[in-house]
Amino acid sequence: MGDERARPLRVTVVCSGNICRSPIGEYVLRRAVERAGLADRVVVDSAGVGAWHIGQGADRRSVRVLAEHGIDASDHAVQQITRHWFARDDEPDLLLAMDTSHHADLRRLAPHAEVRMYREFDPVLAARPRDAIDLDVPDPYYGDASEFDEVYAMIDAATPGVVAHLRELLAGDGSE
Repeated sequence: MGDERARPLRVTVVCSGNICRSPIGEYVLRRAVERAGLADRVVVDSAGVGAWHIGQGADRRSVRVLAEHGIDASDHAVQQITRHWFARDDEPDLLLAMDTSHHADLRRLAPHAEVRMYREFDPVLAARPRDAIDLDVPDPYYGDASEFDEVYAMIDAATPGVVAHLRELLAGDGSE
């Protein structure tokens, strides 16, 4: 059934300005999708809820941490997610929020879309009671390089779970 899908599954990773967390999520997830052999069936992008940086590249510290892990993000261009995204033929099938404020913003923008927290797919966190964990990926913008390393580690830990969920969606088993 998954092979009959008319268009690729579209996943959008979302943070505040699309310069720190969501580009890391986008590029890490895209690499994982490619390694899983799903690149022809899954399209990964990212966006911010704010318009502050539209057209710019990712924060240099995000580019650095990705490069340290063999990922080139030099082609990243900031975009903002708006209601218009959900009136297109290629609207996102899955929205991955970096923190609870983005989750709430996305629920308002797209009340019928599948909106999930990126870190809810981290198997270590998934094994704990929901009220005992913080699923937010903290914003490293005002921090130093080590905070970008921590963001990368959080995203990397959750990414295999995201890929497993994408496989379920492609197979038609993706109901929540």
